Amino acid sequence: MIRLGVWQGDITQLDVAVIVNAANSSLLGGGGVDGAIHRAAGPGLLQECRLLQGCSTGDVKVTSGHRLPAKYIVHAVGPVWHGGGQGEAELLASCYRHSIEAVLELGAESVAFPSISCGVYGYPHAEAVEVAVASVSDALEGCDRQLDVVFCCFNRAMTELYRSALKRRDAGRSA
Repeated sequence: MIRLGVWQGDITQLDVAVIVNAANSSLLGGGGVDGAIHRAAGPGLLQECRLLQGCSTGDVKVTSGHRLPAKYIVHAVGPVWHGGGQGEAELLASCYRHSIEAVLELGAESVAFPSISCGVYGYPHAEAVEVAVASVSDALEGCDRQLDVVFCCFNRAMTELYRSALKRRDAGRSA
């Protein structure tokens, strides 16, 4: 059974098997959620990320969770927003799709996603939320495993965007 939900708070504190990191292509830490995850996970995460030799936009790499409650971190490199005409939606969808694939390969039963590309990368929030919900829903279509998916939001406005998107998704599925 697949359950999608929304939670507002610090993703590094969630008791889930996997958290997704909105990483930059170096995987060596940065600002926003990436910096928070690196700080909370401790120096072992940076050491492990150095061995991964970066990651392409739209793709993911997996590390252990180190000092986080989560056992694993899926580092997803989202696109920088350039107005929407440079394949940003496809690259963002790829982040979510590849993240779900990694979660399923790990055999995890729970995952938390941040709002990928919504910080300094400048992706418009409403559009990013629609891509996130649609991509995760599509990637899990036909999945017969137990998986709890949490969209972890940093403020009330994002929380409401996700709640609205999930309501529209549920309404569309029951129609």
